[in-house]
Amino acid sequence: MTGRIKVAVLQATGLVNSPQQNLNRLAARAQEAKALGADLLVTPELFISGYAPGLVNSTDGTVQRRQIADIALSAGLAIVGSTVEHDRERRYISASFFDRDGAELTRYRKQHLFGAVEKEAFDAGEAPPAVVGFDGVNVALGICFDIEFPEFARAAAVAGAELLCIPTAVPLREGGQSDAHPFDTRLIPAMVVPTRALESQLFIAYANHTGPHFAGLSTIADPYGRHLAAAGDHAALIVADVAVSTLRQARLDTDYLSPFINSAASAHPQ
Repeated sequence: MTGRIKVAVLQATGLVNSPQQNLNRLAARAQEAKALGADLLVTPELFISGYAPGLVNSTDGTVQRRQIADIALSAGLAIVGSTVEHDRERRYISASFFDRDGAELTRYRKQHLFGAVEKEAFDAGEAPPAVVGFDGVNVALGICFDIEFPEFARAAAVAGAELLCIPTAVPLREGGQSDAHPFDTRLIPAMVVPTRALESQLFIAYANHTGPHFAGLSTIADPYGRHLAAAGDHAALIVADVAVSTLRQARLDTDYLSPFINSAASAHPQ
C-alpha cells in the first residue's frame, strides 16, 4: 500500500483484425515497461482488435481479455486493455484492469460513443466506472470521448478515483482558420486532458494510437494540470510517477472538489 506507482502509457496503432500481431507487440512492450520500472501499463482503445468499429464489433473479446491477462501475469505488471464486449445482443467498447496476477479487477463499458460509426456499431454503457485500489492508489477507467466531458472526470474523482486510465483512439483532424471544420483534435491530449486533471484534481493516463491517422500525443497529466510525460506523433512508451501525496497537496492548494463531495454526502446520508 505505497500510494505511489510508476505508470507507463503505450502509444501505438493496433492493426485492424490482426489480434495476434497486436498481442505480440503488447507482450514486448509490457516487458519493456516492466524494465523501466512500471507497475501499470495503459494501452489504446481497441488496440488488440484494431480501432475500426464497424469491422471489429462482431467479434467478442473474451479470448483477447484472457490473453491480455496472461501478458500481465508474464510481465509482472498491471495492464489496462480495451476490447469488444458482447452481452447477449448488445455490443460494447470496454476497458479492463488486470493486476499483476492477471486477475481482472474491473471492467468498464464506454458511456459516450463518438460519431455515427461508433453509435451504429456499439451500445453505450450505462454504469459509471468502479474505483479499485492498486498499490495504495485508487484507479478508475474511462474510454476516449468520456474524458472530454468534465462531468465524467468530476464524478470519478468524487467517487474516490485518484488515477483515471483512458484508452483512446482520437483521429487526427488538423483544423485551420480557413477550414470549414476548424477544430484541431490534437487539442484534446494537449489541452483538454490536463485541464480535466486540474479541475477534478486527479492523475490521468491517456493512451492514443499514432499518426498519421490518429492524433497521438498520449500523455500522463497530474492534478496541477501538468504533462508529466507526453508522446509525439509516433509509437512511444512514456512513463511517469503517480503519487497520492502530490494529489493531496494539490487538493489542499486549490480545493475544487469539496463542494461536490459534500453535496454527494448530503444527497446520500448514512
